[in-house]
Amino acid sequence: MIKSILLAAAATVAITGAASAQVLTEKNISSGLAVEIAQRAVQACAADKYNVTAAVVDRAGVLRALVRADNAGTHTVSAAQDKAFTSASSRTPTGKMAENVQKNPGAAGLVDIDGFLVLAGGVPIKAGDAVIGAIGVGGAPGGNFDEACAVKAIEAVADQLK
Repeated sequence: MIKSILLAAAATVAITGAASAQVLTEKNISSGLAVEIAQRAVQACAADKYNVTAAVVDRAGVLRALVRADNAGTHTVSAAQDKAFTSASSRTPTGKMAENVQKNPGAAGLVDIDGFLVLAGGVPIKAGDAVIGAIGVGGAPGGNFDEACAVKAIEAVADQLK
């Protein structure tokens, strides 16, 4: 009888331990920080007289914030969001992805992934080593300028990403 109770208790502990191993704890970007980063990116580009849209997505690529400069083109909204999604999904700056696609014909298929926009301007947002989201900027006269505004925005909130 005692042996049966001990075996049952051991089985319960084993099952409970296995079940708790299935729960993940992940870092993610807050909506407040997402809005701040998007605003800072639009401001950084405005300083250079670029009318852009900035989109910030969470670690899963879901939109958390979108800020469009008053005179930004309508196409910049989807471009910014797609760049952010691409960067969050790949955990890589989209400028780096664009370089890889140009250099490696085997990577050319990346442009066919639904929702991916393989142009510079998307940058992962990290808290330590964990990617907690990404920003995409669209509308400057080149992806390199979009990316520079995104990097400035992330750098401006670096103290909040620790």
